[in-house]
Amino acid sequence: MRPDLVPRPDVVIVGAGIVGACCAWSCARAGLAVTVVDRGPVSGGTTGAGEGNILVSDKEPGPELDLALASRAAWAALGDEIGGPCELDAKGGLVVAARQETLDHLVDFAAAQGASGVITEIVAADDLPEHEPHISRDLAGGVYYPQDMQVQPMLAAAHLLDAARRQYGARVMTNVEVLGIDRDAEGSVTGVRTSQGVINTRYVVNAAGTWGGEIAALAGVHVPILPRRGFILVTEPLPPLIRHKVYAADYVANVASDSADLETSAVVEGTHSGTVLIGASRERVGFDRTLDWSVVQRLAAQAIEVFPVLAGVSLLRTYGGFRPYCPDHLPVIGSDPRAPGLLHACGHEGAGIGLAAATGDLIAESIVGDPTTIDLAPFSPARFEVAHV
Repeated sequence: MRPDLVPRPDVVIVGAGIVGACCAWSCARAGLAVTVVDRGPVSGGTTGAGEGNILVSDKEPGPELDLALASRAAWAALGDEIGGPCELDAKGGLVVAARQETLDHLVDFAAAQGASGVITEIVAADDLPEHEPHISRDLAGGVYYPQDMQVQPMLAAAHLLDAARRQYGARVMTNVEVLGIDRDAEGSVTGVRTSQGVINTRYVVNAAGTWGGEIAALAGVHVPILPRRGFILVTEPLPPLIRHKVYAADYVANVASDSADLETSAVVEGTHSGTVLIGASRERVGFDRTLDWSVVQRLAAQAIEVFPVLAGVSLLRTYGGFRPYCPDHLPVIGSDPRAPGLLHACGHEGAGIGLAAATGDLIAESIVGDPTTIDLAPFSPARFEVAHV
């Protein structure tokens, strides 16, 4: 059925990845009539290329850590709704350091996080095997983060959208491209033009991930989101080998880096299917999807340094995707004063899966006028003053 022949929704959400799915779930649960539109399938973008991280361990004290803690709590609550089918796993994270100097910095970082509500446990080198029996014996030590979690992001997005549809009547339109966002003489949003017709609505949520800047431009506003490419390696299925999400301490620095150049650090974790996921790389190369075998080699070598047992394991496949990178490393969440009725939920970079649950709640709270779970000022699109004409 054509969009202009169905009842007008209260909100149109652009993007059927995990952030869009969480927005749809939260908005529908809040009593709003919801339509989700995506030019591809569910999880066809960044979500389909993600590891499923729900982390507090990699965030320094400040707005993003506050958001991560709120989202971790929201994900835990969602566990009753989607936990089993979506492989939601409170496995905890272990951050390790190869040198004492790095470990000292890691311990200081953990102490600062503790003041914000992050639970940490310093792990001496001799005690690392109690957490991970197959870990290298050449490490200086680490920090254990019991609040870190993992989820299968594609399953989570699909189940959330399905739950929003079944329980609250939400509508999901895949393979439908958004061509424009209409505004009235006062600048307020009035509808969305799509490849299948016009959807009249009062609110539009930009949850288009890496393409969030393009959707914002359709409404005449500027949001500076850029793609940051990354690759993941997937091993053959193995017996239970790795208990937690384990990563090298320099991963934290890579996340916060402004460099466009290639950066890699060991990130290793098991899955329910028995495969082991190995990352992580970051580089800004536009939307170039070309597989770089030198990156694959670097990631494999760094993973083996942390888990020597992986040296004898075969790779099943590799895949890549694009993180929605914002120059100030903060996502864009909330109402856009430059286009009343437009809200953004994008720019989460590599933390979108972990931050999605709280982001959905914040969007719903903003639309219905409830006090927001956390202060949205640091994430406001108002920080981008340049508008398209």
